[in-house]
Amino acid sequence: MTKPEKIDIAIIGNRDQTALVRLAGVEKYRIIADLENINEKVREALMELSGDSSIGIIMIPEEWTGGVTDTLKYIRESRKRSAIVIEIPTGFKAKEQDVKGYYKAYTKKLIGFNVDI
Repeated sequence: MTKPEKIDIAIIGNRDQTALVRLAGVEKYRIIADLENINEKVREALMELSGDSSIGIIMIPEEWTGGVTDTLKYIRESRKRSAIVIEIPTGFKAKEQDVKGYYKAYTKKLIGFNVDI
């Protein structure tokens, strides 16, 4: 039996978001501190990180996904890019929605069946 390949997690976010995830051991990240031309900066970071074959999951704040839907669609449909992009709730929005239900539905959409934890 062969040893499974290590798959990295990456995050795109502001300084606070990336710092918190880095404390958990995530080593690959892109900090976007200046919100001017945010869509272009997020698009560039997504394309760069999704092109890295060692990255399996890219986390991005849900509030930044609206302006890069074309890039997200390309990554999700591309056979050359293997990363899964996960939108993370930001700020107090997590209290306004069912986060567990959100990720359960998102997992079903990605892999085709439910996973209960």
